[in-house]
Amino acid sequence: MTRYKLILEYDGTNLIGWQENRQGPSVQSVMRDAIEKFCGVRADIVAAGRTDAGVHAVAMTAHTDIPGNHSAETVMRALNFYLVGKPVAVLDCAIVSDEFHARFDCVARHYKYVLLNRGAAPVLANNRVYWVPRKLNIDAMRAAAEKLIGNHDFTSFRASECQAKSPIKTLDQIRITQNGDEIIFEFSARSFLHHMVRNIVGTLIEIGLGKPYDIDMILDARNRSAAGPTAPASGLYFIRADY
Repeated sequence: MTRYKLILEYDGTNLIGWQENRQGPSVQSVMRDAIEKFCGVRADIVAAGRTDAGVHAVAMTAHTDIPGNHSAETVMRALNFYLVGKPVAVLDCAIVSDEFHARFDCVARHYKYVLLNRGAAPVLANNRVYWVPRKLNIDAMRAAAEKLIGNHDFTSFRASECQAKSPIKTLDQIRITQNGDEIIFEFSARSFLHHMVRNIVGTLIEIGLGKPYDIDMILDARNRSAAGPTAPASGLYFIRADY
């Protein structure tokens, strides 16, 4: 067996997320199908982050063990051959030690959330942004976001089905920028709670619309109902993992 580190790009629109199950096609199942067609073995594949249904990836790190001693270039070409027509592509491939683990060795994860803030609904960017037609107060959103940076109990921004042992996380960065009609939120942390980014974005949007949400009070409440709604998956992208 040889362990390979893969960098994957995917469009999550019609996928049920990373994790394979019987409810529909996932990133993991699409990749396992391609690996099986290449080497005849349905090998497992582990990712740095297990994204939800509808979430996209610019460069998701994963690892898998494949029989034999194929070059990284051979593996990448073969997998991409079997991925033609699928919403997943292998951008890079490297041989790594058997100790490398895409999830547990990761020291930082980076996400972005893309919001389209204009009167007209998205056409070319449909399923790749979240459309908010009402004008947003970016300065108010930035001021609120600053209060979330650092080590906090993020229970109020945690999905009820979250399986993390602790709600305490350290958020290293929230950056909000505007490029034309797009407002982009960038997040960095070692790890995130389930729906944490989408729940934060949903709350910041409410603040940008003038709703009376107070970040300090939301954090202190430690109750999901204290924060704003969950932003849709369509605007969320896994950007990269650091090792």
